[in-house]
Amino acid sequence: MARGQLQVLGALDLAKTQLYHFTAIVIAGMGFFTDAYDLFCISLVTKLLGRIYYFDPNSTSPGTLPPNVSAAVTGVAFCGTLSGQLFFGWLGDKLGRKKVYGMTLMLMVICSIASGLSFGHTAKGVVATLCFFRFWLGFGIGGDYPLSATIMSEYANKKTRGAFIAAVFAMQGFGILTGGIVAIIISAAFKGRFDSPAYKDDPAGSTVPEADYIWRTILMLGALPAALTYYWRMKMPETARYTALVAKNAKQAASDMSKVLQVDIAEEQEKVEQMTMKEANNFGLFSREFARRHGIHLVGTTTTWFLLDIAFYSQNLFQKDIFTSIGWLPDAKTMNAIEEVFRIARAQTLIALCGTVPGYWFTVALIDTMGRFAIQLMGFFFMTVFMLGLAIPYHHWTTKGNHIGFVIMYGLTFFFANFGPNSTTFIVPAEIFPARLRSTCHGISAAAGKAGAIVGAFGFLYAAQSKDPAKRDKGYPAGIGVRNALFVLAASNLLGLIFTFLVPESKGKSLEEISGENEDEDQIDSAAVYNRTVPV
Repeated sequence: MARGQLQVLGALDLAKTQLYHFTAIVIAGMGFFTDAYDLFCISLVTKLLGRIYYFDPNSTSPGTLPPNVSAAVTGVAFCGTLSGQLFFGWLGDKLGRKKVYGMTLMLMVICSIASGLSFGHTAKGVVATLCFFRFWLGFGIGGDYPLSATIMSEYANKKTRGAFIAAVFAMQGFGILTGGIVAIIISAAFKGRFDSPAYKDDPAGSTVPEADYIWRTILMLGALPAALTYYWRMKMPETARYTALVAKNAKQAASDMSKVLQVDIAEEQEKVEQMTMKEANNFGLFSREFARRHGIHLVGTTTTWFLLDIAFYSQNLFQKDIFTSIGWLPDAKTMNAIEEVFRIARAQTLIALCGTVPGYWFTVALIDTMGRFAIQLMGFFFMTVFMLGLAIPYHHWTTKGNHIGFVIMYGLTFFFANFGPNSTTFIVPAEIFPARLRSTCHGISAAAGKAGAIVGAFGFLYAAQSKDPAKRDKGYPAGIGVRNALFVLAASNLLGLIFTFLVPESKGKSLEEISGENEDEDQIDSAAVYNRTVPV
């Protein structure tokens, strides 16, 4: 145990893996399951929304969302998420993790249901209502990022802390997978009940009125997992690190963790007072002292998450466009509306099953062995390699007979995103900052990531458009094409690899040891220098 360490925190650091760890993973993880479902299910139904609300009887191709509408529907939740990460991250340090945790969950439940009930007499009215509720849905989702990560890091023992936080984040993979499966089941059920001709055979009849219920049902089902975990979130005690180091209530911290760990823990109120009165534990986020000790770390966590999310969300949200360009999805006019939802969901589910989900669990299994730095560096490297492998011979991949190879390499970029920076950028900010600023700094890092997601969601939507008007989506200006967009994403990944060298390794250390909260001034100075070097 590090010098000056509180007994309650030492007990948490050295605790054997037991039931409460897995309970915390499930409770926090279900929030992330819901986050991923809600954020990514919209990409399954945007084509359907275009067919329903922007149908043109004189057009030879199905209705599509105009560029500005598509960008709004796809990206508005990310704007809400960015705002929520900053606000709830700050609030989690001010009011406590537990108090804020329930607020975010209820906001997600209410707005998931409201999104599906979007109303209006015109297409613009329905889309405007949908965007309004998806912004606030994103706001609630944003709060879940810093709170879930911080709670799990503060509950975990130091030996397996990385795996526990990674397991919470890995529920995102199951959320993406479940979104695809739900869309497959619902569209298959409607397809069997309401058979209709392809668009080229009967433009008006290819979209049955009942198709409007499909996207609404898919969106509303996102409320279910969040609602089921609300009770258990409210039963969780506040983390001992917040209670002791921020609220300065040693008695409550010892009492809460004595029940959780089922051991007797001394209160040590005097030691808490001594620790929290140190000058080293009183600097603020915008102070010169914070910049000296953690400024480089915050730059590292924000830049790497920003660069990662440009590539990750571009890939995830616009899979359907890439699948169409390589011929994996038929031409839209050869399908009816429900068939198109079914095929998009099937394609995205296959990628999630084969590339996305396994990558998360490789991280869970190996992060406390390999370390955060090695996994993040490796992930960025292979994402760059596979992006270039897709981009350089792009015309080869789009030639008939080579599509399967394209999909395999595309899936591998997802695998190394998740067995790489998509997991580690979430984990590290929850470990390396002081308890009183931990949720705030994680929220800032996550918000930088969502800024990258917004760049990816809005930018790639336009950038991936072909220069050939015949191959371009209706209403869009000429872009740089999918091939050149892949080169841009490869460059983003390469920059992420470079900025990874600013992020310290936190494997096997207590949170207080990493942040320097229980060390004397001379030890903190040496630790600050040490933490600027990467792996041990």
